[in-house]
Amino acid sequence: MLDVFLLKKILTVLLMPINIVIILLLTGLIFKKCKAKFSTNNIKIAVILLVICSLAPISDRLMHTLESTHPTYSKTTKQIDYIVVLGCRHTSSSFMPATSELATCSLQRTVEAFRLFKLHPEARMITSGHAFNDKVSNAAKVKEALVLLGVPEQKIIQENFAKDTEEEAQLIAPRIQETSAILVTNASHMPRAINYFNSQNVYPIAAPTGFWVKNLTGDKGWRHYFPSTLKLQQTSIAWYEYLGLTVQWLKALFA
Repeated sequence: MLDVFLLKKILTVLLMPINIVIILLLTGLIFKKCKAKFSTNNIKIAVILLVICSLAPISDRLMHTLESTHPTYSKTTKQIDYIVVLGCRHTSSSFMPATSELATCSLQRTVEAFRLFKLHPEARMITSGHAFNDKVSNAAKVKEALVLLGVPEQKIIQENFAKDTEEEAQLIAPRIQETSAILVTNASHMPRAINYFNSQNVYPIAAPTGFWVKNLTGDKGWRHYFPSTLKLQQTSIAWYEYLGLTVQWLKALFA
């Protein structure tokens, strides 16, 4: 039976900027003798794409467009029922505390969730995320980290089975229906996450975290205008989110 989830992930990986560059370079080398012009054009496109994706002025603009859709969360007088922490990644290790086992994206979400809990101790927390190749789900690992930080264990609900954001929205939405909930995820991921929850007729308050671009228009040093591997990574993350938003738009169009 075809694993649609796996196929979707493979296609997404192949469509990442660095893999497109590699494919163009490989085809350029393979057809160098029999199709010289085609080969040369592929290599030129690969180099241009690599440079463009590595430049901060372009990468920052792409990312800022995503990250600026929702402001950071500030405390209100409104009572909050749930703080929903979307899953990301971790690597279990018997030699590390849970906070060190979390990938950067999960750690950022965990810290923001803890900040929100300090603002709203009346709220219950929902952690989410599948185990994938790990022995422990991301939901369980984030819960463990939150308990280490001081959140009472009985305040945290785990949702262990969601494999992606769409499934997280489908599984969590019934629990937070007609309640006041805050949604925690990375700022670049927030537009897509909010769309999925809204499609389930749930409208949580956005609490974005993990911003890549913190000062778009401030003074920049000379390094800002040179290619950077960090900016290539940033572009790849933004690219992934734009692909996801495009898929959402197409699904809505043909629904």
